[in-house]
Amino acid sequence: MVRDFSRLSETLRRVSSSRRVRGAAAAAVLSFAGVLTAFGIAPSTVAEPPPVVSTVVENVALAPVVAASSEEDTYWREERIQGGDTMARLLARLRIEDPHAVKFLRDSRQAQGLRRLIPGKMVRARTGEDGRLLELRYTTGVMMLTVKPHGGDFRVAEEVAPLERRILMRAADIRTSLFAAIDAAALDDSIAAQLADIFSTDIDFHQDVRRGDRFTVIYEMYFADGEPVQSGHVLAAEFVNAGNARQAVWFRHADGRGDYYAPDGRAIRKAFLRSPLEYSRISSGFMELRFHPILERWRAHRGIDYAAVAGTGVKASADGIVETAAHDSGYGNFIVLRHEQKYTTLYGHLSGFARGVSRGARVAQGQVIGYVGATGLATGPHLHYEFRVNDVHQDPLTIAADPAPPITAELRAKFDVAARPMLERLALLRGTKLARLN
Repeated sequence: MVRDFSRLSETLRRVSSSRRVRGAAAAAVLSFAGVLTAFGIAPSTVAEPPPVVSTVVENVALAPVVAASSEEDTYWREERIQGGDTMARLLARLRIEDPHAVKFLRDSRQAQGLRRLIPGKMVRARTGEDGRLLELRYTTGVMMLTVKPHGGDFRVAEEVAPLERRILMRAADIRTSLFAAIDAAALDDSIAAQLADIFSTDIDFHQDVRRGDRFTVIYEMYFADGEPVQSGHVLAAEFVNAGNARQAVWFRHADGRGDYYAPDGRAIRKAFLRSPLEYSRISSGFMELRFHPILERWRAHRGIDYAAVAGTGVKASADGIVETAAHDSGYGNFIVLRHEQKYTTLYGHLSGFARGVSRGARVAQGQVIGYVGATGLATGPHLHYEFRVNDVHQDPLTIAADPAPPITAELRAKFDVAARPMLERLALLRGTKLARLN
């Protein structure tokens, strides 16, 4: 033992001139001390310092210092574009001190796309210690613009930004309106529209939504360079309306077609939507007698009027074929869809038709077929919607639509595996206040 301590002392003195090696020696002492501690020292034992046999002083060559790499001498900075920003102001915040680069970004035709500064978007720049621009990235939508030095000048490249898929979750209580709750939850417009579509055959968002209702949604969002650029599918959702909870889970079939189903496999989608518009209000209902504001006489009103902003998309309430897409003095621009044999729906006072909507064209449920307008006998922008069974008018709000086919017995096990994690997340979020509007 004395011999071991003597050797250890000699080793420590030999490397005393090296700071780096001294740290390693200290670690060795600690390691050795750990061994002593593990075995323990008897209470009656007195630890004495080991005798020093000899002292040796020797110069130890240190490892050469490696110069920092060029990457370590560069800095990434990022700035969010603000309203009223100019290119010069943005580059100054990014600390780009490179007159050649500043002139290129300000004047070059190649950099024209970079000068379209969209407030809220992020710009990232890599510079050297002296402020020279080494790389600049600007992502707009799904495209990424990159600027790099090239042959004494700069080169601009445009490419599809690599997208990262993330699954996001939002929940909100409805305190004043569905609009306000959607804003409070910071939901993307596309996701909000999907949420309304999913439950639109069971919930009339114009008149059924109540204070205290609640929604929860799990959905895909695609990010480029850390920025959200594109929404995907709603993967699962829950809407509690008047105390009645409805759940929906997205399931993709082998042929690529997908749809929403309840946890027990029932199809959420019905044969007809409750309303061909989102977030509107009923300005006039179905009635046998109504005083016409333009004709100034009493007459039957065989449909539902939905007040909405001009240009709002009007959706086909079910799969069908365009029977008529024309203009009429009363209906203005209007569309009639034929669904199977006995059902037809009419959409009147449109400002125009969607592309491809003409006689004989096939349309899918939820597809935008036209836009709200005030053509024909109309005092303001609204949609006049009619529902007929064997050419007899029916109140659209009282039609009981049959559901779409459920999950088949062969697919039930696969559906359960896909649905289980989504339903667990919905249960987790049910008691969580992720967004709240007072």
